[in-house]
Amino acid sequence: MPRYAFTIEYNGQPFSGWQRQPDQPSIQGAIETALSKIDKTAPLLSAAGRTDAGVHAYGQVAHVDMATDWDPFRLSEALNFHLKPDPIAITACARVADDWHARFSAVERNYIYRLINRRAPLVHDAGLAWRVQKPLDTAAMRAGAVHLIGTHDFTTFRSTMCQSKSPLKTLDEITITENPTPTGPEIAIAVRARSFLHNQVRSIVGTLERVGSGGWQPEDVKAALDAKDRAACGPVAPPDGLYLSRVVYNPDVFA
Repeated sequence: MPRYAFTIEYNGQPFSGWQRQPDQPSIQGAIETALSKIDKTAPLLSAAGRTDAGVHAYGQVAHVDMATDWDPFRLSEALNFHLKPDPIAITACARVADDWHARFSAVERNYIYRLINRRAPLVHDAGLAWRVQKPLDTAAMRAGAVHLIGTHDFTTFRSTMCQSKSPLKTLDEITITENPTPTGPEIAIAVRARSFLHNQVRSIVGTLERVGSGGWQPEDVKAALDAKDRAACGPVAPPDGLYLSRVVYNPDVFA
């Protein structure tokens, strides 16, 4: 059975998350329903990562085994037709080797978290960014983020429900940028690593927001990390602003 990889963009607001769930709308379920309309074997998707309810994606990746050969472009076009009106789009499709796996073949994952700094409620970006009313000091946030770069025990920054066998993870990069927009100053926190713990990015963002708003000092981030205690973490940022932006493979099957 030929295997295909997809790059997938979605707005996570209407869904209970990526993973298929009984009686709950999911991104996986919506795509598998679309697949079943063009392949009677009802193919099952495997994804690079399972995003939570309300989390979005620019570059989620999944693979599927089909019963028949498809031209990748025609397959993506057929899926996009059957995905209407769900806010999901297949933005790339490629034929891959039978042993290629969206999750286990990935060498890097990138997330972006969007914060918009303003007092007024969000209108156009409602559900797509975290509105933070207090002015944020991005220089202080960067100083706090430095303590998280590298290999650490991230027990403080993972959900108590995380199923990972080890809290050890390596964060390769955290970049914090601020840009003026028509809706207010937007702060983007980009995080890069091979893999992440459950709720790790949202826990980091919530903690850095506490630093930016003046509630914590940058060195308090190191103290929280060293505590290896979930209770030492800052607040967990809401899912609204989180995007799985890119999954990296070597070689790049979508090149």
